[in-house]
Amino acid sequence: MSLVDWSRAQFALTAIYHWIFVPLTLGLSFIVAFMHSIYYKTRAEKWKNTTKFWMKIFGINFAIGVATGIILEFEFGTNWSNYSWIVGDIFGAPLAIEGILAFFLESTFIAVMFFGWDRVSKKFHMLSSWFVAIGSNLSALWILVANSWMQNPVGTAFNPDTARNEMINFWEIIFSPTAVHKFLHTISNGYVVASLFVIGISAWFILKGRHLEFAKRSLLIAASFGLLSSLFVAFTGDGSANDIARNQPMKFAAMEGLYEGGNGLGLVTIGMLTPGKKYDNNKDDYAFVLKIPNLLSYLATRDINGYVPGIKNIIEGDKENNLIPIEQRMQKGKIALNTLKIYKSSTNKETKAEALKTFKTNYAHFGYGFLPKKESAIPNVPITFYSFHLMVGLGFYFIMLFAVILFFSIKKTITEKKVWLKIALWSIPLGFIASELGWIVAEVGRQPWTIQDILPTMASTSHLSTLSVQITFWLFAILFTILLIAEFKIMIHQIKTGPKEERN
Repeated sequence: MSLVDWSRAQFALTAIYHWIFVPLTLGLSFIVAFMHSIYYKTRAEKWKNTTKFWMKIFGINFAIGVATGIILEFEFGTNWSNYSWIVGDIFGAPLAIEGILAFFLESTFIAVMFFGWDRVSKKFHMLSSWFVAIGSNLSALWILVANSWMQNPVGTAFNPDTARNEMINFWEIIFSPTAVHKFLHTISNGYVVASLFVIGISAWFILKGRHLEFAKRSLLIAASFGLLSSLFVAFTGDGSANDIARNQPMKFAAMEGLYEGGNGLGLVTIGMLTPGKKYDNNKDDYAFVLKIPNLLSYLATRDINGYVPGIKNIIEGDKENNLIPIEQRMQKGKIALNTLKIYKSSTNKETKAEALKTFKTNYAHFGYGFLPKKESAIPNVPITFYSFHLMVGLGFYFIMLFAVILFFSIKKTITEKKVWLKIALWSIPLGFIASELGWIVAEVGRQPWTIQDILPTMASTSHLSTLSVQITFWLFAILFTILLIAEFKIMIHQIKTGPKEERN
């Protein structure tokens, strides 16, 4: 397992660093476009300077984000070649579209956006900012479609002759509920992160007594955008949770630390898992817990008395609710694997036909045939549980913060609220933390699967030596840390320099 663990660690390292830059890019692109539109409408120099300042911050972040993103995509081929072989016909399509369409749109107009001042018409220049924002978010769309397919593989069929999954319905993959919920939830999360960033930096200027008018303008735009985005994050989060309950019940149970399922269950608001709790021991699920009655059942089933399976129910099965025991699924999965081998190796037509029939009957359990034991189907419950609840708690905190900042901005008393300005400044990292926690829930919670129910991580890796993955892990860790430090230094320098306008 050491090769699998190190391959997962390297991919996680790259993804975590990459996701520091992406949400800021997604949100800042639209904030810049809003400001640029106001400048186009008013022709006011103050809005031009405001737009230029945040555009520079966007550009710094964008450039370094691209570097980590390229490495992330290459890792599919270097560390996860077996996965890439099996799903390349599906996974490659959205990534290719992302590169050809979205990234091309984004990278083409970013040059116009940065260097088009007084070189192209004001209208075309303003539109270039919107094209960059749209392109950035379209890039996220195709990547999230690919990730969503891994969470809920729809619109495809397994070809036993090539041992590859093949696309049969492109539109079903794009518009699956999983893809729609994940895309909307993820990009709106990026808008929240960027809004917190703009508010925090603007608060710093006010606390320093510098560029006050610039800071107040930026605060008003960011607080408005952030409040709407944070409310939308909560709305899309509800849809995502419902989708997870239907398609990834084990992840949903881990998110709630739910070992014993049932009807009419409450949603945990505050709680601590019992240390050492396993699905097959008699310890309580929680050391302490506060729940909202019936809300978990409603969240999962849209019925306050709906049935929600726990980890024990999924592992041991529940005939009354059509849950097949994991051990039985492992047996069926092994049958599928063995009959696939027979089908591919046999030259007898009758044998091949019988093997193919048996394979198709058991294909729904294919991935379980790789699992060494039934407990392998359980993700890391504490990491998933605490990440999920901390993320949700921060989400509600952001709604409150945006509402307060917007209220004081409209009342034109924000410069007097030093405590709230300091809170806003120190809330910048919380947006990034909440964003990373969301991905931890999504990816740790679905373990052991690379593709849900079809391919586990242990069967997805390349045939590499563990040492080679360890070496590249540390090389990437050093490289990404240097890039992050470089971004911090460049941004801090740019922020301290401030916008072009008044220097009071």
